[in-house]
Amino acid sequence: MKHLRGLSLLCAAVSGFAAAGTLLAVPAMAELPPLIPREVLFGNPERTSPRLSPDGKRLAWLAPDKNNVLQVWVKTIGQNDDKVVTADKKRGIRFFTWAYNNRTLIYQQDLDGDENFHLYGVDLPTAQVRDFTPFKGVRAGIAAIDPAYPDGVLVSLNKRNPQLFDIYRLDLKTGELKLDTENPGDVLGWGADAKLAVRAAQVKNADGSNEIRIRDSAKAPWKSRLKAGPTEILEFVDFTADGESAVLRSSLGSDTVRVVLKGINKKNDKVLAADARVDAESVLIQPRTRLVQAVSFAPGRTEWKVVSPSVEADFAALEKVFDGDFTVVNRSADDSTWLVAYTSDRGSVRYYTWNRRTQKAALLLVQQPKLEGLPLAKMEPVTITARDGLKLNAYLTTPVGVPARKLPMVLFVHGGPWSRDDWGYDPYAQWFANRGYAVLQVNFRGSTGYGKNFLNAGNRQWGLKMHEDLIDAVNWAAGTLGLADPKKVAIYGGSYGGYAALAGLAFTPEVFACGVDIVGPSNIKTLINSIPPYWKPFRSEFDLRVGNIDDPKDAELIKNASPLFKADRIRKPLLIGQGANDPRVKQAESEQIVEAIEKNGGQVTYVVYPDEGHGFARPENRIDFNARAEKFLADCLGGRSEPMPSDPIAGATAVVKQIGPKASSAAP
Repeated sequence: MKHLRGLSLLCAAVSGFAAAGTLLAVPAMAELPPLIPREVLFGNPERTSPRLSPDGKRLAWLAPDKNNVLQVWVKTIGQNDDKVVTADKKRGIRFFTWAYNNRTLIYQQDLDGDENFHLYGVDLPTAQVRDFTPFKGVRAGIAAIDPAYPDGVLVSLNKRNPQLFDIYRLDLKTGELKLDTENPGDVLGWGADAKLAVRAAQVKNADGSNEIRIRDSAKAPWKSRLKAGPTEILEFVDFTADGESAVLRSSLGSDTVRVVLKGINKKNDKVLAADARVDAESVLIQPRTRLVQAVSFAPGRTEWKVVSPSVEADFAALEKVFDGDFTVVNRSADDSTWLVAYTSDRGSVRYYTWNRRTQKAALLLVQQPKLEGLPLAKMEPVTITARDGLKLNAYLTTPVGVPARKLPMVLFVHGGPWSRDDWGYDPYAQWFANRGYAVLQVNFRGSTGYGKNFLNAGNRQWGLKMHEDLIDAVNWAAGTLGLADPKKVAIYGGSYGGYAALAGLAFTPEVFACGVDIVGPSNIKTLINSIPPYWKPFRSEFDLRVGNIDDPKDAELIKNASPLFKADRIRKPLLIGQGANDPRVKQAESEQIVEAIEKNGGQVTYVVYPDEGHGFARPENRIDFNARAEKFLADCLGGRSEPMPSDPIAGATAVVKQIGPKASSAAP
């Protein structure tokens, strides 16, 4: 769920819509296109996440099995020998990659959303599946793989200390897992060189400052190579092939994040890519040569700045293949074939193979072909001016077939908050628009991607200026644009977006007609007190950007920003969704505000999924909650609703609690 992701650890358009305002003042719902079934929008994709094997001979992808559980499938390119190679029982697999030995597929899976991922390997010749990290309560991740070491994987594990991730060396042939590099207590992430030696450490100091330590070899002592203050952005990306320079994302000397080359023992500093408008995002690096080839930037839509002349022709040609934003997913080891994904605002993700020798693209698969030909809505990048003059980049989606005037609207707030909304296909935006709502997605201050000044403008502003930005966006849509009916605005979001929904109904109850909160925190103090143990090195980030819950001077700031303490003001209809195993925003965050609303005579529908975590991974649960939310919004805003066939949806695990006389509006 792109825009319901969790805490990061948690204009021309105006004139166009103003012209539309001369038409009918009230949308005629009968003019809307047919309802797009929720199953199409939120069910499992038909096929997704394809990956080429390193030798370019096989393709792996995710697709549902006969029980509608996402599994890894494999086929030989050019043959019809498709077969499923995993047997996950329930949640479905969401991430996998090829090992460079061409025979092992590696994937991650947790237990009912607890995020303690195990690392599994599928040996394709024998069909054997092995759990490489069979440790209870331990979280595993892939830290590095390299073409020169096809049977080796560097694995991050908090096995020794739940608060810290060490690096282990995994032998795919034997399954042996050996401690390689121990975390001294302040390392957030690690980097390996072309010899698969751990030589870089991304550090977060107690004062919130950032630091990069690099050692000359795996046995050499660590040295601090670069430091940056708490308000700067500094991230290690990779080493060059010779190991003598590091590629970094850095805001040092600039407002926006640039991709820079930093010499380690010799001065070899160089800016590789920069944009004064926005931060550098994806960095495309050739796996064998370690050469930075291109860097993406997203001022509205994604733009690529080519760094290496070796790919200039490829990128120029790829821009013409399909009218969408593209990214290179992976490539064959000889670099002759790329797998490229295209996203657009009005269609499913499309995957192409790109033959670099012939400069020809071939459509490989469409992720959700049932979307093809449907009347999907356009997503328009817009700019909104906040009350203090700060420019807010946002995305506006309006229903197809009705005038863009006095529409009911959903303010759809992204999670993080240290993340951002992007242009492209968004099933939630399409869902809302298809049901008759305008959809506004705002990159409020504190969002990433727009420079360090914009990011830091959100420091200590939960419930304050960050919230005011959302209110200013509503006023812009309802007043300046005349697009939204000010009496029919809902606020909807997950994680921080869920917090924003609670804050909207508690702090500014006159603005919103109703709200939907998915896994949103209600009390900042209890949220931070209960963060996963492995977030300990990140705690200083919360102190900087939210407030220090242990400092008496911040007590009032923290309390005033917590919706729990203004629950008596929540009088508008509220729907809350929660995963019982959420390790980031614990179930108690929802339980305590539901209890407070009940105590104060308010109304809320509270839905818990016992087999989910931070968001709803199982399609049955996702569709079940969205069916309830759709009915809830229809009752509140007057939009359309597809009937809910059963309660709960077949296969869903919803446990529903209804409080207040009108809370049942979320029920079928």
